[in-house]
Amino acid sequence: MKISSFIIITILVISLSMSVFADDYSSMALKVPTLEGLLGLEDDLSYSFYHERCHDVEGIIYRKVKEWVHKDPTLAPSLLRLHYHDCVVRGCDASILLDHEGSEKTSNASKTLRGFEVIDDIKAEIEKKYPKTVSCADILTTAARDATVLAGGPYWTIPYGRKDGRVSLAKEAMTVPNGSESVTNLIEFFQSKGLNVIDLVVLSGAHTIGRATCESVQHRLYDYKGTKKPDPSLDAQYLNYLRRKCRWASENVYLDGETPNTFDTQYYHNLKKNMSLLSTDQLLYSDSRTKPIANSLSFESSLFKNQFGVSMVKLSSILDYTSQDDGEIRVDCKYVN
Repeated sequence: MKISSFIIITILVISLSMSVFADDYSSMALKVPTLEGLLGLEDDLSYSFYHERCHDVEGIIYRKVKEWVHKDPTLAPSLLRLHYHDCVVRGCDASILLDHEGSEKTSNASKTLRGFEVIDDIKAEIEKKYPKTVSCADILTTAARDATVLAGGPYWTIPYGRKDGRVSLAKEAMTVPNGSESVTNLIEFFQSKGLNVIDLVVLSGAHTIGRATCESVQHRLYDYKGTKKPDPSLDAQYLNYLRRKCRWASENVYLDGETPNTFDTQYYHNLKKNMSLLSTDQLLYSDSRTKPIANSLSFESSLFKNQFGVSMVKLSSILDYTSQDDGEIRVDCKYVN
């Protein structure tokens, strides 16, 4: 990239940092945070939480995640998604892992989630060496980070000290965006979790890896908004590809059809070419609040990866204080003690 292009990107990001969006978001000033700016999180979580009690816990988790992802690379994006679904419902308290009638895990919104067996395996290994010490919530948070790294994504430092929640309700899992929302709905959902528009666009970039069921996209291929026609925003060749690939709703299709197994900025380039699988992703490039951010991230890989780490720390630090005050360290991630 030429120096002049880099300067343009830098100016764009700085301008986004100083912007105040109009309309309903006139009171929301956007800024690009840094990890240093998140040090206040140590009031609730600590970067040194396990240093003395179990100094090699991150090593244990990484080795286990590497072992699983080596056998099945599709588990990398699955672990990242599992962590997201956990954190946006009752905060990062491993409530998504509880396995009982009426739990989040049993919700229709959770039926395509994967990676539970990876967390159970890690927990069993850690319990042998450090019983009743490391929470399932901290394990899931770290596994998501390590899975990202193994897929070629960035490394970020994680603050620890989350407790495992005792409550998990299927109806609450239904509040997680399902791919049919407007950009305004998505912004409002992220704001309700303490995240901003930049976090929305950056974390959506996780769709550079992973798959979705054809069921989630078939409405765009045949009957978009009741028109009996395909989504007009879809690239014609991409539409034909998806129709061939998604003959059955139960089939899976890559979120990024260009570089599906590499954590890179191709996701944002796909937005420009109208080749985004999910309509909620494509809408990010047609909204004035999100398009400039997506553009800037597409130009510079290091910008995307650095900001992804920052946004992931923010996501993984969402805490529900009721869950934390009444929380515990589960012995088995599937059940309360």
